Amino acid sequence: MEKIPMTAEGYASLEKELKHCQSVERPRIIQQITEARTHGDLSENAEYHAAKELQSHNEGRIGELEDKLARADVIDVSKLSGDTIKFGATVTLIDEDTDEKKVWQIVGEPEADAKAGKISVTSPLARALIGKAKGANVEVLTPGGAKAYEVKKVEWR
Repeated sequence: MEKIPMTAEGYASLEKELKHCQSVERPRIIQQITEARTHGDLSENAEYHAAKELQSHNEGRIGELEDKLARADVIDVSKLSGDTIKFGATVTLIDEDTDEKKVWQIVGEPEADAKAGKISVTSPLARALIGKAKGANVEVLTPGGAKAYEVKKVEWR
C-alpha cells in the first residue's frame, strides 16, 4: 500500500469532503430514491435510475476518499525548513521569457489545484524544482513547450 504525501490542510479538506458525502449527500440521495419509487414501475422510471446513478457515483467517491485518507502520509509543512526545494515548499519563480512572477506550493496529488497556486509533487514543474535552491535556473518541458524559470525565493508556510 503506497503512502500518499499531503499537507495537513489537504488531509482536512479530504476529511471534510468525505463527511459531506456521507452525512449530506448519502441521505439526500436515499430520499430521492424513496420518492422515485412511489412513482410506479421502476423499469421505466427515469427519476429512479438517475437517483441510483447519483448514489453509485457518491458511494464511489466515498470509497476513493476513504482510500486516500487511509494511505495519507501527512507532512507538517510548518516544521520544515531549509534552502532546497522539497515537498511543502512555497516557491517564487520568474519566467525567464516573460519576467512573469509565479508562486507555487508543492503539495500531494489529491490537493493539487493550479488555480490556488498548488502543484502536485509529481507534476513536471515540481519534479524539476525538487532539490534546487534560490537562484537556480530550471528548465521544464511542458505540453506547451520548454519553459525556463529562475528560483527567486523558497519559503515554508
